[in-house]
Amino acid sequence: MKNRFIITLAGIFTFFISLAQTEKQHELIISLDLFSSKLQQQPKPQIIDARSAEEFALNHIEGAVNFNLQSRDYASRVQALDKSKPVFAYSINTGRSGALARDLKQQGFPEVYNLEGGIANWIGGGKPYYSASAKGLPLSEYNSIVNNNKWVLVDIGSRYCGSCKKVKPILDSLRRQHGDALRIVEVELEESPELIRDLKTVNVFPYIILYDSGEIAWKKAGINNLKKEIDVALAKNK
Repeated sequence: MKNRFIITLAGIFTFFISLAQTEKQHELIISLDLFSSKLQQQPKPQIIDARSAEEFALNHIEGAVNFNLQSRDYASRVQALDKSKPVFAYSINTGRSGALARDLKQQGFPEVYNLEGGIANWIGGGKPYYSASAKGLPLSEYNSIVNNNKWVLVDIGSRYCGSCKKVKPILDSLRRQHGDALRIVEVELEESPELIRDLKTVNVFPYIILYDSGEIAWKKAGINNLKKEIDVALAKNK
């Protein structure tokens, strides 16, 4: 009986330790507005793009440098940072930048901020960015597609986003199921960053929008229950 009590207490203690660690990790993630506001307070902000070099070359926050935990020169790059100043990190979402932010905190950096929604939130929120991409799909053509079709499903994401890749089989299934009745448009950050900025609605990848006769009938961030929710939304708008 005593052993059971000790085991139960140990379990409860472990649970609260785990909860505290999770909350501590979440404290590093801040909203776009707060991230941007804190950046503006720094004359020369320390911004780290934790994505791959290939991703960084295509688009990034102006003034950012590029490295992550897998970089060969990671230790020297961290050593070059100023611990007395805040560090701002981002990636596609919060995965790679979150790992980097937690490591910096463990190394004694008191202020490390991870951008909620990553680069999608930054560009989707209309913030300034560098892009090596061509113009891609212009807003005028996008609006023409939306306004000249009954149903239009728009998938917005990045070719480097793991969750975004999981959307593709769902889109293929919808094409087979609905045929020409459902127009599907795929928008990638690497090709059409201006469009993502101009839509003023994207805050994470993947981001899905369903239009019915030019009006937004349904929208969703992420992929949880995506196929089911799209089916329900289409049924409601028949």
